[in-house]
Amino acid sequence: MGSWKDIAAAKREAILDSIPSKWRMSRIPSREEQKDVTGPYIHQFLSKEEIQITETDAVGLANQISSGSWKATEVTEAFCHRASLAHQLTNCLHETFFDAALSDAKDLDDYLAKHGKTLGPLHGVPISLKDQFHVKGVDTSMGYVGWIGTFQGIKNDPRKGVYESEMVRELRALGAVLYCKTSVPHTLMTGETVNNIIEYTWNPKNRNLCSGGSSGGEGALIGLKGSPAGFGTDIGGSIRIPAAFNGLYGIRPSEGRLPFEGMANSMDGQNSILSVVGPLATTIGGVRLLVKAILSQSPWLHDPLVVDMPWRDWVEHETRDLIKAAASGNSKLSFATLKHDGVVGLHPPVARAVQVCADLLAKAGHKVIEWKPPSHQHGTKLVFNAWKYDGGADIHSAVALSGEPLAQQLSVFGDKPEKQYSAAEISANNVALREWRKQYMDYWNSTTEFTGTGRPVDGVITAAAPFAAAPPLGYTYYGYTMFVNGLDYTSVVIPVTTVDKSLDVVDHSYQPLNDIDKTIQNGYDPEIYDGAHVSVQLVGRRLQEEKMLLLAEHLGSMLKI
Repeated sequence: MGSWKDIAAAKREAILDSIPSKWRMSRIPSREEQKDVTGPYIHQFLSKEEIQITETDAVGLANQISSGSWKATEVTEAFCHRASLAHQLTNCLHETFFDAALSDAKDLDDYLAKHGKTLGPLHGVPISLKDQFHVKGVDTSMGYVGWIGTFQGIKNDPRKGVYESEMVRELRALGAVLYCKTSVPHTLMTGETVNNIIEYTWNPKNRNLCSGGSSGGEGALIGLKGSPAGFGTDIGGSIRIPAAFNGLYGIRPSEGRLPFEGMANSMDGQNSILSVVGPLATTIGGVRLLVKAILSQSPWLHDPLVVDMPWRDWVEHETRDLIKAAASGNSKLSFATLKHDGVVGLHPPVARAVQVCADLLAKAGHKVIEWKPPSHQHGTKLVFNAWKYDGGADIHSAVALSGEPLAQQLSVFGDKPEKQYSAAEISANNVALREWRKQYMDYWNSTTEFTGTGRPVDGVITAAAPFAAAPPLGYTYYGYTMFVNGLDYTSVVIPVTTVDKSLDVVDHSYQPLNDIDKTIQNGYDPEIYDGAHVSVQLVGRRLQEEKMLLLAEHLGSMLKI
C-alpha cells in the first residue's frame, strides 16, 4: 500500500475519472480568471433543455415528472452533467454513481408508464447527499484517507458496499434518485470544506472564498444548481453555514425530528449536542418538500431517537392566518434582531442584510424588537466542551489509519489526543447546559411584555456567520451558529442579497471588543467579498419546523428572491 498522499491522489483522480469524458472540461479557469462560475459561465457548457431542467426547483421537477412532461431519465442526466461541471470548478464531490442513478430513473419512468401514478412525492427528483450517508456500492470516506475502501475505517466489515443509512432507504421509497455524495472536511468539525482527498471546496459565486462546512460540498453543488436539493448535517452550523454562503435555503431542525440512524459521524456516542440531518435547496418550497416527504415515512418507527411527530398542518395554518391578519392590520407577528452576539460584530454586508429583513417585517406590520438574551459566549463554551469530551481520540484515531495530517483549520484538536473528560465533568457540563437552556427559555418567554401580540417573539433574525463567507483559514468564529445547537432550536437560512463593494464599505468607526473580533473585522475587504451571497438565519424554538419554514417563506417573498 502506498503513502497517504498516493492513496489520496488516486482517489482524487478516480473521482474525476468517474465523470464521463463528454462532460470533462478541457481547461479549468483559475480563480483569478473566473471568480464567479454560476449562471452565464456554467450555462455555456449546457444545452437549453439542460438549463431549463436544472434551474427548476425540486417542487417543479416533481410536478413536471409526475405529469409526464419530463422523464426522470432526462432530468437525472441533466443533473449528472451539471454536477460533473460543478465538481471540476469547485471540488464538491466525493462519489458519483451516475449509471446506478440513470438505471433507477429508468425504473421510475417504467413504473409511471405502467401504473399511471408516481412511486412517491419525490418520484424522479435527483437528491444529493453529504458524504456521511451510506449508499450501497459506494464508498463513505467522510474525507478521511484511511476510510477509503473500508466501512468507517474497518477493512473487512461485512457492511462495506451493501449497508444503507435509514434515510437513504426512505428516500428510495419516496422515489428520489440518488446520484452523488458531496465533499466534507475530514472530522466534519470546521466551517471550511478541506481534506486531503479533494483538497479544498470553493464557493462557486466567489471562488476567493470557501463554500462553508461541513456540508460544503452540498452548498457548492446546489449553489451551482448541480442538484435541486440535498441533505447535510449540523452539529455546530454545518447546514446553515453552507446554505448561507451559497445563497440557499436550509434548515437545522431540532434533534429527533428527522432520522440520523445508520449514518457515519465523528465522535459518535457524544450525546450532549447531537448532530442533526436536514435539507438544503434552491427554494424554501424544496426544503419543505423534503422535510414533509421524510416525515411521511414515519421515521420514528425506524430510528429510536426520532420523535413521533408527523408534519403538523395545523401549525402551518395557524401561522398563515397570523400572516394574513397582519396584512389586514388586524394582528401581527413579532420578531427580534440580534445584530451583535456580544463577542464578534458583523461585517457591513451581513449587518445590512439583518437590517433589510427587520425593515421589511416592520413595513409589513409586524413588531420588531432588539434581542438581548443570556450570554451566547457561555452557551457556546458549553457546546465546545461537549465536542472535546473524548479529548480528540476519535478524530486522531481516524487520521492515524493512514498517517495523514489534520488540516490546519483543525489545529484546535492538537497534534495528538488530549485528556478526556471524566464522567463527573461530562455531567457537570450537561447540568450547566441545561441551566443555560432554561435561562434562555425564560428570557424568550419574557419578551411577551414587548411584542404587543400576547405571545413571545415568533422568531429571531440574526447572521449565520459574521462574514458573507470566509477565505481559506479565515473561518475562526462559530458563535452565530453554535448557540442554536446548544439550545436545540429550529433555524432556517434565508438568502437576502449579495455584497456590493460600493455600498458595503469598511466601517472605520467600529471598535472591536476583543482580539478575535479585531481579526475578523480586519479581514473584511470589499474588493475580495464583492458579489458574494449574504444571508440571515431565522431562529425559532424547539421543534418549530413547520412554523419557521412558513415564516421563512413569508420573509423570502418580501425579499423577492
